[in-house]
Amino acid sequence: MSRTVQLRDIAHARAGDKGNRSNVAVFVRNAAHYPAVLAQITPERIKAAFGDLFRGPIVRHELPHLLAINVVMDDALEGGVNSSLNLDSHGKSFSYLILGLAVDLPD
Repeated sequence: MSRTVQLRDIAHARAGDKGNRSNVAVFVRNAAHYPAVLAQITPERIKAAFGDLFRGPIVRHELPHLLAINVVMDDALEGGVNSSLNLDSHGKSFSYLILGLAVDLPD
């Protein structure tokens, strides 16, 4: 058996940017949920869910001592803060998008 929750129910996130690269660090609140996040919040899943936003490669870095992952998305900010007309040129809303993904947790 399992139950499905939104990632935001079990984690929080911070977003940052540099040039045309955005990164979102996701911090899981409970160590028991970290394996499910690792298994399900992958670059492939993020690309499938938001491929129109993130045109370049997506790389995930695991930080198990912090119960965290850092997702780095290239070609994600329409050129970056200084050259984009995007309303969210820093990519702060990307953390909310990722936190909206569903995660299946084992009972």
